[in-house]
Amino acid sequence: MNLIQHYINGKIYKGSSSRKGKVFNPATGAQESEVILGTKSDLDHAVENAKQAFEKWSQVTPLQRARIIFKYKELIEKNYDELTKLIVSEHGKVYEDAKGSLTRGLEIVEFACGIPQMLKGEFTENVGTNIDSWSMRQPLGVCAGITPFNFPAMVPMWMFPMAIACGNTFILKPSEKDPSCSIRLAQLFSEAGLPDGVLNVVNGDKEVVDSILTNKDIKAVSFVGSTPIAKYIYENAAKNEKRVQALGGAKNHCVVMPDCDMDQAVNGLMGAAYGSAGERCMAQSVAVAVGGIGDKLVEKLSKKVEALKVGPGLDKNSEMGPLVTKEHLEKVKGYVDLGVKEGAKLVVDGRNIKLQGYENGFFIGGCLFDNVKKNMRIYNEEIFGPVLSVVRVKDFNDAIQLINDHEFGNGTSVYTRDGDVGRTFANKIKVGMVGINIPIPVPVAFHSFGGWKRSLFGDLHMHGPEGVKFYTKLKTITSRWPSGIGSDPEFVMPTMK
Repeated sequence: MNLIQHYINGKIYKGSSSRKGKVFNPATGAQESEVILGTKSDLDHAVENAKQAFEKWSQVTPLQRARIIFKYKELIEKNYDELTKLIVSEHGKVYEDAKGSLTRGLEIVEFACGIPQMLKGEFTENVGTNIDSWSMRQPLGVCAGITPFNFPAMVPMWMFPMAIACGNTFILKPSEKDPSCSIRLAQLFSEAGLPDGVLNVVNGDKEVVDSILTNKDIKAVSFVGSTPIAKYIYENAAKNEKRVQALGGAKNHCVVMPDCDMDQAVNGLMGAAYGSAGERCMAQSVAVAVGGIGDKLVEKLSKKVEALKVGPGLDKNSEMGPLVTKEHLEKVKGYVDLGVKEGAKLVVDGRNIKLQGYENGFFIGGCLFDNVKKNMRIYNEEIFGPVLSVVRVKDFNDAIQLINDHEFGNGTSVYTRDGDVGRTFANKIKVGMVGINIPIPVPVAFHSFGGWKRSLFGDLHMHGPEGVKFYTKLKTITSRWPSGIGSDPEFVMPTMK
C-alpha cells in the first residue's frame, strides 16, 4: 500500500502521527494509498522550519524570486502528464479536464513571475518642503492554505505561488482525499531552486486545521471549501489575529434569455453543469429559463444529458468521470431522491448507471430537474454533483431578483443577444464573478477570483492584484534629510546588487 507522507523543509517527513486516511481511485472504488493524518506537533514542526526560512527568503530580491518561479514554471510544463494523471487517479475527473485545471494553476505561476513589477510602491516628492513620502509592500511571514478535494492542483496554486513570490513562506494543508499532487508540486518547486522550508505540505484533517488557526506564528490563512467551514475558518482565524480569506459554497445560476443562441446556451450549460461531475465551485447548477423558453431548453438539455459519456478519467471517450468518494456519491444520490420527494420533475435520472468493468466505481450519470422552486432544498443547497435544476421565471427582472435573493453569490452568467440585458445584468447582479455568454466566468490569473455574500468571508479575493495585497502589508515612509556632502563619483555601469 502506497503511503503518502508530509513534505517539510525540502524532504519527505513521516511525522509523529499513527492515524491514517484512505485514498481511493474513484473509477475503480479501490483503495490505492494511505495518507498520514498529521498532528499539532507536525504542524508546529513545519511552521518552525517555515519561520526560519522566512528570515532569508524575505530578503531575497523579487527578481531572484521570480527567476526561481520561472524555473518552476518550466518544470511543471515538463511534468504535465505526470501531474495530470495524479489528479485523475485520486479525484477522478477526466484527463483533459484535469489538464485544463493544471493549466489554470500554471497561469498563476506565470503571473507570479512578474512579481518585481507588482511589488513596486508609490513615491511622492515634496509632500512638504524638502520632505518625501513613499510606500512599500512587505511580506507577512508564514502563511497557510487549506484546500479542497475538487482541484488538487489549481486551488493550491491560487495560493502558494503568490505568497512565495511576495516573500512569504507557506504551509499547505491539502485535502486528505487527494493529496499526492500537492506533494509533487512542492517537490518540483524544490527542484527549481526554492530554499528548504519555504513551501511545506502537512497532510491531515481537523486537528491540523485547528492547529493552523491557533498557531501564533502563522500570519495569514487562505481557504476554499464549503460555507459552514469557511465561516468557521474565518471566525477562528480572525479571533487569533490572522489575516484571512475564506471562499465558501456556491449555487451558480445561468440565465437563459428568449433571444439567446439556444444551442450555444445548452452547450455552455452542459460543460458548466456536468464538467468535473459538477464538483466545481463555479459549476452552473441552476438554469433560469426566462419567459416561454423552458420547454425548448429542457428538451434540448435532456437529449444531451442522456447522451453524456460517463467513464473513467483516463478513457479518452469519457466526458464525465466519477465522484471523488463513495460517501460523496451517496450524498449526491440523496439530493436527487430529495428533489423527487420535494416535487421537482426528474427529467433525466442518472442514479442507476453501471459501467462494465467499473461496477465498484463512484459513478453517477447526469441528472436533470425541471420545475424546481426556490423553496426546495435542491435549489437552496450546494449539491456538488452532476445535477442541473431548471427554474422557470416570468421575465428578466424576476431572474435578477431570484439570483440576488440567494445566500450565495459566487458566479453567474446570462445568455443573450441583447447588449442592454447584458449590461444591466452585470451592473445589478449581486454576485462576484459574472459571465455574459460565458458559462464559467472564472477570472484569468491577472484578475482576481472571489464571490459575494456567503461565498466569501474576508475582504480580498484570490490571486491577481488582490492576491498581492493579501500576502503583503503596506508600509509608508516619510523622510527629510539635512544637506550633506555627496559621495565620490562612480564610473561603472550601475547594476542591481
